[in-house]
Amino acid sequence: MRVSSLIISVIFAFGGLVAQSPEETHNELRKLKTEITAAANKKDYAALLNHLHPNVVITWQDAQVCRGRAQVEAYLHRMADGPNAVVESFQMNPSADELTILYGDTGVAFGGSTDEFKLKSRLQFTQKSRWTATMVKFEGRWVVASLHASVDVFDNPLLAAAKKTGMGLGIGGLVIGVLIGWMLGRRKR
Repeated sequence: MRVSSLIISVIFAFGGLVAQSPEETHNELRKLKTEITAAANKKDYAALLNHLHPNVVITWQDAQVCRGRAQVEAYLHRMADGPNAVVESFQMNPSADELTILYGDTGVAFGGSTDEFKLKSRLQFTQKSRWTATMVKFEGRWVVASLHASVDVFDNPLLAAAKKTGMGLGIGGLVIGVLIGWMLGRRKR
C-alpha cells in the first residue's frame, strides 16, 4: 500500500512540474502576441514566420487565403515589397477581447485591432478590424495555427475614400456638363 501511495505521489509531483498553470499559459500567449506584433510592425518576416505553425492558414482582410509559411511570406512580399506592392507601410495594434479560451494544447482568441496603413498610392488611413486566432502548442511552444482578419464592409476608410472620390467626380462632371451646355447654348445664339 505504501509503495503504491509513493508511486502516485511521484506521478502527481512530476505531473505538477510538467503541467503549466493557466496563468503561465496566458503569459506565454501574451508574449506570442507581443512578439508577432513587433515582428509585423518591423517587417521582420523571418521572426513573424517563426511564430506560425508550418501549416498555418490565414485569411487576410482582403479575403486572400494563405496556407503554410511559404504562402504567408510570398503574400507579405507581394503586398509590401514587390514591384506591384500596394502597401508602403503599416502598423498593427491588436488587442484581445478576453483571455484565450484554452482546450489543453489549443487556444482560441479573438479581438480587435487598430491598424495604420500608408499605401503606395499615398492614401493613409486608420483601419479598425476584427480577428480570430487559433494557437497550438507545437514543438514545446505556442504558435499560431490559424488567423482570420476582417473589416466592416459597410463602414471603413477605403469605402469612405471611394465615396468621397465618387462625389468629387460627380460634382466635377456636373460642373463640366453645365459649362459645356452653357457654351453650346451661347454658340447657337
